[in-house]
Amino acid sequence: MHIGVLMVKFNFPKIKLSISAIAVILIVALLCAGCVDTGEASKEKVLRVVFNEGPDTGGSLDPANGWTGWYVHQAGIYETLFYYDADMNLMPKLASGYKQLNDTEWEIQLRKGVTFHDGTKMDADAVLFSLNRVLDPSNSRSSEYSFIKDVQKTGDYTIVIETNGTCAPLISSLVDPIMSIVSPKASDLDKEPVGTGPFKFVSFEPSTSLELEKNPDYWGGEAKVDRVLIQYNKDSTARTMLIKSGDVDIARDPLQSEYSALKNNPNINVTSKETLRTYFLYVNGGKAPFNDTRVRQALSYAINRQEIVDTALEGVSGIPATGVFTNTMPWNANDQIKSYEYNPEKALELFEEAGITKGTDGKLYYNGKPFTVEIQTYTKRAALQPSAEVIASELEKIGITSKVTILESAALKENALAGTYDLSLSAWNTAPIGDPDYFLSTHFLSTGSYASGWLRYSNPQVDKWILEARNEPDKDKRAEIYDKIQEQIQEDAPVLPVFYANEIYALSSNVEGFVMYPNEYTIITKDIGFA
Repeated sequence: MHIGVLMVKFNFPKIKLSISAIAVILIVALLCAGCVDTGEASKEKVLRVVFNEGPDTGGSLDPANGWTGWYVHQAGIYETLFYYDADMNLMPKLASGYKQLNDTEWEIQLRKGVTFHDGTKMDADAVLFSLNRVLDPSNSRSSEYSFIKDVQKTGDYTIVIETNGTCAPLISSLVDPIMSIVSPKASDLDKEPVGTGPFKFVSFEPSTSLELEKNPDYWGGEAKVDRVLIQYNKDSTARTMLIKSGDVDIARDPLQSEYSALKNNPNINVTSKETLRTYFLYVNGGKAPFNDTRVRQALSYAINRQEIVDTALEGVSGIPATGVFTNTMPWNANDQIKSYEYNPEKALELFEEAGITKGTDGKLYYNGKPFTVEIQTYTKRAALQPSAEVIASELEKIGITSKVTILESAALKENALAGTYDLSLSAWNTAPIGDPDYFLSTHFLSTGSYASGWLRYSNPQVDKWILEARNEPDKDKRAEIYDKIQEQIQEDAPVLPVFYANEIYALSSNVEGFVMYPNEYTIITKDIGFA
């Protein structure tokens, strides 16, 4: 990239800037320096975006590597066979349709006339290559697709997927960005992604930025902008500052405390929508006294969810949670499951039953020592730290000695897997494939990665129901089983739902065509442009 001389004037309010905020300004200056010119070049339409998080797998951009697929799909580089639209309707993308041949075989017809960014044809061979990369046992997430027995090419634009028994969520499972279709001729997918999306890869600075250019041969029609510059910044204050100063056109997850100011700014439009993301307190069920169901239930009764929404979220970026699934998830059973309304008296009653009693000093004691709870959380999402602090304050009110520890995501995960935590406040998109099997299997099936690795949770009846629902082709019968599962895990309380997230974006007033998708991995599309 040619770097020219640029004089930039920033009209920021007189505030003390953090190191991360100063770094953001320097990044903006460098990015802008490469794109400002005169004449025809000045007509180039560049979309500038700041996200709260980006690829964090050691610099890899391979969609089959962990959760990297989410970020490169958000950027518009990759596409999957199927997707969910803004109303959570399952739609074909690189597939043109499908049909179930029998209980265990599904035929998928592929879209013709699609090419990858390197000019390679998107056909059955490319799809087999892409899917088999995920099914390979060496892939860290291959176990999530253990229900797939085989994938065969039956024509240039037709494949058949065979499952191990009836598998109702098969088509939905192909929506996950890990199943992105990649060019089989790409030389290094870690460093240079090659997909079919509306935008092509240009450059990447790990943890810092991603640059894209318009795909002139996009099968779905021409993109409305020529380039996209994405910054990644964990600092919500810095993200808010960038949109207020006009140095970006779209900012994800700005400060909740700035919501009203942003709404009242004539140069900014704020959009908000309930997503599929739930904020949970993970409970270490392998550590006493948290292995006692009564203790977990008591903790849930001790949390004032409305207070968290009103204070930590400024009343704008969430609503109190009931069950694990948000109200936007069609499979939720929130209208019929047990609700843990704020009830400190009930909490103390359950604690006493579990041997945690109140001393003369008003503190709760367990085994003769003050009952102490540590809440671990991370920094990527603006709502996490303030929510954890409100929860700690609420636990203190009933006599629990509480503290909040802020960690990097990797350290949080390491502690969870090692069992060296009490409570962990985390955010999860509970239905990224639109089907309940995904989240329920990972978190509540005994062999699930989070059930066994984080929660130490096992209930044979829940296991039976999850597998039964997965193999049940009748949607109404599946719904009945999932209702039972949600009722049982609400009673067992291996995780404590705290609130359902409202995703917030702040956009420059001249941005048009931006649509919020509940699944959160469709963000940059061909339809975003400028008025």
